Amino acid sequence: MDGKQTSANGRRGHWAPAALAVLAACCCAAQADSSPVSAFDPGAVRLLDGPFRHAQDLDAAYLLTLEPDRLLAWFRKDAGLAPKAEPYGGWEQQGVAGHSAGHYLSACAYMFQATGDARFRERTAYMVEELALCQEANGNGYVAAIPGGKEVFEKVARGEIASQGFDLNGSWVPWYTLHKLLAGLRDVHLLCGNGKALAVARGLGDWAEETTRNLTDEQWQKMLACEHGGMNEVLADLGAITGEAKYPALAEKFYHRAVLDPLAEGRDELEGKHANTQFPKIIGCERIHQLTGAEPFATIPPFFWETVTHSHSYATGGNSDDEHFGAPGKLSGRLGANTCETCNTYNMLKLTGMLFQRGARANLADYQERALWNHILASQNPDDGMVLYYLTLKPGGQKTFMTPFDSFTCCSGTGMENHARYGVSLYYHDADALYVNQFIASEVNWKEKGLRLRLDTELPKSGAVRLTVGAEKPVTAALRIRHPYWAAGSVAFLVNGEGAAVSDAPGYAEISREWRDGDTVTFDLPLAMRLEAMPDNPKRVAAFYGPVLLAGDLGTAEEARELPVFVTDGRPVTDWLKPVAGAPLAFRTVGAGRPGEVTFTPFHSFHGRRHLVYLDLYTEAEWQAEESRRRAEEARLRELEARTVDLLKIGEMQPERDHNLTGERTGVGDWQGRKWRHATDGGWFAFDLKVLPETKMELVVTYWGSETGARTFDLLVDGEKMATQTLNMDRPGEFFDVAYPLPMEFTRGKDKVNVKFQGHPGNFAGGAFGVRMMRP
Repeated sequence: MDGKQTSANGRRGHWAPAALAVLAACCCAAQADSSPVSAFDPGAVRLLDGPFRHAQDLDAAYLLTLEPDRLLAWFRKDAGLAPKAEPYGGWEQQGVAGHSAGHYLSACAYMFQATGDARFRERTAYMVEELALCQEANGNGYVAAIPGGKEVFEKVARGEIASQGFDLNGSWVPWYTLHKLLAGLRDVHLLCGNGKALAVARGLGDWAEETTRNLTDEQWQKMLACEHGGMNEVLADLGAITGEAKYPALAEKFYHRAVLDPLAEGRDELEGKHANTQFPKIIGCERIHQLTGAEPFATIPPFFWETVTHSHSYATGGNSDDEHFGAPGKLSGRLGANTCETCNTYNMLKLTGMLFQRGARANLADYQERALWNHILASQNPDDGMVLYYLTLKPGGQKTFMTPFDSFTCCSGTGMENHARYGVSLYYHDADALYVNQFIASEVNWKEKGLRLRLDTELPKSGAVRLTVGAEKPVTAALRIRHPYWAAGSVAFLVNGEGAAVSDAPGYAEISREWRDGDTVTFDLPLAMRLEAMPDNPKRVAAFYGPVLLAGDLGTAEEARELPVFVTDGRPVTDWLKPVAGAPLAFRTVGAGRPGEVTFTPFHSFHGRRHLVYLDLYTEAEWQAEESRRRAEEARLRELEARTVDLLKIGEMQPERDHNLTGERTGVGDWQGRKWRHATDGGWFAFDLKVLPETKMELVVTYWGSETGARTFDLLVDGEKMATQTLNMDRPGEFFDVAYPLPMEFTRGKDKVNVKFQGHPGNFAGGAFGVRMMRP
């Protein structure tokens, strides 16, 4: 039990008996910090009326509409048992089948704690019984719904490992899926007191140890190239709960050197990496650090957190475009349709809470506030509770919510959990002080101190906050109340109506005294409008009112309103963005909008219409020059259209079908608001384009001028090579067109041709951002 384990990478960590004894409600405080801070058990916090309670209620109602037997269908089939219902749609019909069951277990466990509603505990108990039956039928501890999963892991056990990054032996991220299931079982054990959930988790953990027992370090690293979720975290937790050293020893083997070593050395090498693949690894590192204090697990998480929040995050607190990190600090050109995957922020909030337990830092709580209000709350439709995958920041974009039963994805899974987990970020405590981190209507019960605290507020409508103490007998303790960075001035605190403290700067204000039942602390957080600029473009800004991000209303998709700009001549934001009389939390530009003025409201409640989150600011002279440039570009496009015989809108489903697009190892994405298609590793894609049979033609292809890497490919017309193209920083930071003249023999007597992009071995073909067949 109390021994040292050597990982596959040579690190040695001491797994302390005290930490192994219990993982109390999954909220164990950091062991290595000299002044640790603890989170409250989730059941100690209750939300009160307000936007977050509304979101929680919608989520609770949705969880109760889901049928456990449908989530369990593939588990039973994989175990040779007859399914009791049809499985759900979306990813539950694909290679990650079963991941939603793990999320559902976690969501119901947290919702049971958040509400006390026994129905959620009953559902988890039923699912655990069913999973135990499936595990028993399998006979070796394995339990999963992964298509072909048994064969995949049999190969792993033999040391046969192949991965292209998103597959392991041809299976889509199987360790990731098992992580979700293990996390759900852990949460049901800890939050619902279910001993059988722990037994099933131990059986699966034992199977994982046996399956990987004979892998070499080289085989491990090859396997870890495939997304594997937070297997290190759940195995560390299993060790902490059971006291068995084999689980944390296995946790340390899930150390992906290619990603974690640079972070351990203080290097940001995240550019180009799939974002959500990385977060769970870092959370696992922090969990191992909590239990051992060992390096490099202590160093990696805070460096990663600082890197992501300072160099890769948007105003929402979210990150990534098309699920990938970009160049550090280069965000203004990364506002595509698929920004801010919601899973990323779910994971960042988990990591932030764990780092806060190392020691209270106001900037960590500031991030929690930003992400809770402006991404997580904004990710749910406040009318029906449906959640979204990407929180798009594309100018003129619109939130797209998933359906209840047919579009299960990773973000529908984390979305189930997000709105059940609000309480875990609101309050923390050490031995003598209670930290009030978030100004969300709620109450917390500090049982160990015999102290209850109720927080009433209507933020962001008002900055007024009232704390009311409940105590059966006098209690001596400190309240440490966050002074948020956005507060526009000093904050004065009154105790029972009398002045007690004044905070002049962001951080924490402390009020320490003997508290009696009914004592109150009141204060007013000064709310004001402010702008936050992109790190690489000071004139592309987001507007905030207090903690909440604002979004401009661009109307419905059918209205097709022109994207506005704002001519402000450097004036303060309060000179040109003003409150709308009689409409709380509505603001409208005055004398600034081009071609018209725009109304802004909080992004978290904005849905059903096109929005504008980042604003482009100009002086009058700058706008005149920009307007001239736009007119010239419009004229160029009109001339282009006049010469166009056929246009393929690349990356769009129906146009590609209409042009008979085919290919191998090809995919699409979005960059700077434009869709692209490429092929990888010598792959190809091809399509038909109309031509004029007796007229010279040009194939015109649009490329991105900052492409790098191995990008040499051939362009073929009806099987004949027409040109070879290499892309390598041709026009940095801008799009450019290449015209390929077609010899007459390529088109004579034809009304269409087949165009093929063929990558050279090991090379990309493209990406192509636009394809036209044109008259010269």
